[in-house]
Amino acid sequence: MTDLRESAPATSARTSVKPSTGSPAAAAGRSVLKHAVLIAVSIVMVYPLLWLLVSSFRPTEVIFRTPGLWINDLVTSNYTGGWTALAQPFGHYIVNSAIVVVGAVAGNLFACSLAAYAFARCRFRGRNLWFAVMLITVMVPIHVVLVPQYILFNNLGWVNTFVPLILPKFLATDSFFIFLMVQFIRGIPRELDEAARIDGCGHGRIFLRVMLPLMGPALATTAIFTFIWTWSDFFTPLIYLTDPNSYTVPVALKSFLDATSGSNWGAMFAMSIVTLVPLFLVFLFGQRFLVKGIATTGGK
Repeated sequence: MTDLRESAPATSARTSVKPSTGSPAAAAGRSVLKHAVLIAVSIVMVYPLLWLLVSSFRPTEVIFRTPGLWINDLVTSNYTGGWTALAQPFGHYIVNSAIVVVGAVAGNLFACSLAAYAFARCRFRGRNLWFAVMLITVMVPIHVVLVPQYILFNNLGWVNTFVPLILPKFLATDSFFIFLMVQFIRGIPRELDEAARIDGCGHGRIFLRVMLPLMGPALATTAIFTFIWTWSDFFTPLIYLTDPNSYTVPVALKSFLDATSGSNWGAMFAMSIVTLVPLFLVFLFGQRFLVKGIATTGGK
């Protein structure tokens, strides 16, 4: 006891020592240097987007001559001409993308939330094994299942329709979102389930009346990520959609490029900016739900 009492002041003295932060001038210098580095890195990261925006207001023949961001000859014909340059007005392809995105978001919210509730709250034989299998599918590249999926959808007569792009979402094929929701549900106290059971609720009513109202951040995160990934997906629509009238926005943008004649770069850049507007708005208004959902599931 004596040794402990004797060592207590020394320990207290060590913990009371504050690290030296240097002089105010040195701290200000480090702050200026840090902000300068951050600004330089930000400019490098944002430059491609700014160049795309500036190039959409340049004539096509001078776009690749000037890597800078200064506009000498501002033109708006890229937007007016690009909107009607393809077989259909560009709004037609935006509507096609919107149909696919709405279907994909609805499918993921419905199927992934049900699967997550089953893994998190229901007890059935082999639950841990099936959950491990589900996690393994996250690491399976899409190219592995692409050929058998295409053969299956082609035999069903679904190629060149939106069904191959929407239906898999209603079958809980996005394992990442299931895992995210499982982590979120595991953080909800089980006492709420038990209280609902005392009131006579089964799994269906517990899921609808207890879990879903509490899963707002996880559902919002799933909806935002699904919107962004589906809206900008180029590979899957390119495989399943062969009719130009059914093209989504990323595939329609490719139509501005022609390997045998001149490519309409200015119109493509202008329509690319138009395509980015929905993504920007979704991220702008949904970022607080996105951050909250990721922080909540990551902290459990």
